[in-house]
Amino acid sequence: MDATTPGPLAAEVLDRDDIRRALAEHDFAAVFTLVKKWGGLSQNRIAVSCELTPGKVSTIISGSQRVTSFDVVCRIADGLRIPGNLLGLAPRPWETQKQTEQHPPEPPGERPADEVPWRPDATVDLASHLTRSDLVMDRRAVTRALAGAAVTGAALLDSLEGWLLPATPATGPRRRGRLGLREIDELETTARAFRQWDHRYGGGLRRKAVLGQLNEVAGALDEHQAPDVETRLYRIMAQLAGIAATMAWDSGLQRRAQEYYRLALRAAHAGGDAVFGANVLAGMARQMLYRDRPDDALQLINLAQEGARDVIGPRVRAMLHTREAWAYAAQGRTAGFQRATAWAAEALAHADDGGEEPYWIAYFDEAELAGVTGGRFLDLARKDPRKHADRAAAEIRSALLARGPEAGRSHALDRIGLAECHFLVGDVAGAVEETHRAVDAARLTQSGRVRTQLSELYPYTVGHGASRSVREARDSIRDLLSS
Repeated sequence: MDATTPGPLAAEVLDRDDIRRALAEHDFAAVFTLVKKWGGLSQNRIAVSCELTPGKVSTIISGSQRVTSFDVVCRIADGLRIPGNLLGLAPRPWETQKQTEQHPPEPPGERPADEVPWRPDATVDLASHLTRSDLVMDRRAVTRALAGAAVTGAALLDSLEGWLLPATPATGPRRRGRLGLREIDELETTARAFRQWDHRYGGGLRRKAVLGQLNEVAGALDEHQAPDVETRLYRIMAQLAGIAATMAWDSGLQRRAQEYYRLALRAAHAGGDAVFGANVLAGMARQMLYRDRPDDALQLINLAQEGARDVIGPRVRAMLHTREAWAYAAQGRTAGFQRATAWAAEALAHADDGGEEPYWIAYFDEAELAGVTGGRFLDLARKDPRKHADRAAAEIRSALLARGPEAGRSHALDRIGLAECHFLVGDVAGAVEETHRAVDAARLTQSGRVRTQLSELYPYTVGHGASRSVREARDSIRDLLSS
């Protein structure tokens, strides 16, 4: 439904005491039954409005399925235009949006990234189009962007084949540029600062600052710079585009994140930085893994390894092996997961043998390996808790001991994972304690991924027999997610 569409429930319906009581108790079986009776909505209309299937609505009304997902609660609130305070949520976006608000014309759509030739000048044009359209994006455009799904399968993989080919020279005359090495040093320092901030806090609070800097770099590359300056500018563009991709992803803009990943890959290709290009492909693989596309992820990792096999150092190689292990775990291939994890540990053991590696991979140490490995054992534990939950908890604890709250997003994700481990083995007291720690850690980051993982912890706290401590843990999650 469009955010400006009038809600299907009249105010007098929501003012009924029986509906308000059912809403306060999250008794959605009663809510839907009363909505059908007093609101005049059919079961199908409720399903369409709330983006649920009619079968899902039917099972909720019959009482055979309870609504435990925070995301579904929000969809019901928005679909039926139920004010947030009636469900213990923060005010919903549409509550404060004026019905008469006028929106400016949409910016013209840019050329899809998969149609842009693998030429440096085409990459610069792509950067300019992406950043300009994003910098003027209004609230309505953001809503549309949130609904955009990332490209998958052959449509994605075929568009990346240019990564394996030599870069072609730019075409056409350009203005003479005057950037010197001092300005390049300053731009590189700025890119490092943005990466460090994103790693610690996550979210998209500084996304437009990154986009503005990326647009400036594109403008500089539209001029004819000295060869060494131009090469470093393309590498800076790749760094900034990679950060923009992560920030877009953390803000829920999946398709936009993918566009910036592809821009980052093209910029790394133009700048001759195969190592960072492999890192970008690893980021794209991680996005596919979160979207339950392990086959695509594995092909992206293979593409990264093929294109940078001769230049990557042990830390980057170890990181790529962990993404490979993640894909195997998602496919249920336990032996493949264990083999790739062993390769990652072996590569990391040689990380300090004297070879110099890029600053951006310094985060990948024993703590990161333990955290990633624990997360993958947790994936396996959801299917077989008795076999994998203890190992998952042990690996995550190792990560927590080695990196504290200053790790920001990673620390919060570790806390959430450890809480889930306790729930899986039936340790309710430990689960409640870790849930509160997870919520405290999540408050310190703006990461959308952290909030998504926290929402997936929420169903463990829901049930007719939930103790007071579990209910308090549930309330702490709900309070954070609704703020």
